[in-house]
Order: sequence, then C-alpha cells, then structure tokens
Amino acid sequence: MTLTEGKIGKIYTVSSLNLDQAIMRRLEALGLTRGTDVKILNRNRQGSVILMVRGSRLALGRKITETIQIEEAD
Repeated sequence: MTLTEGKIGKIYTVSSLNLDQAIMRRLEALGLTRGTDVKILNRNRQGSVILMVRGSRLALGRKITETIQIEEAD
C-alpha cells in the first residue's frame, strides 16, 4: 500500500521509496528511509499527508506520498 492509502493514527514501516534521486536524498536527510516507522497524523483532501518521523513532523505532497510504499508495523 502507498502512504496515501494509510489510515490516520496508525503506525507503518516504509518498505520502499520510488522517487527521483534528489528528492530521495532530501527525504533521507530528514530521516525518512527504508525501514523507518512513521505515524500518519493528518491528511487533507488534495492528498497531502502529515507524518511523525523520528520525533519530527513532516508534511509531504500527493505526488511524493503516492510513490512511498508502506506496510503495517508490528
């Protein structure tokens, strides 16, 4: 499932990021890497998602969230 399809309040693990290299490097610098646990805090109708990543809030647009694959955390 993609990050866009995740439910608010649930914790997920990032399984893959299929992005442009520049965007991927930026997200890695912010702590969003493969294997990282993320909690979805909020989402708006246009597809933007607000996440909790390693203790920091991060807002991502729809085009980016549609390319990040997640799975439910154990």
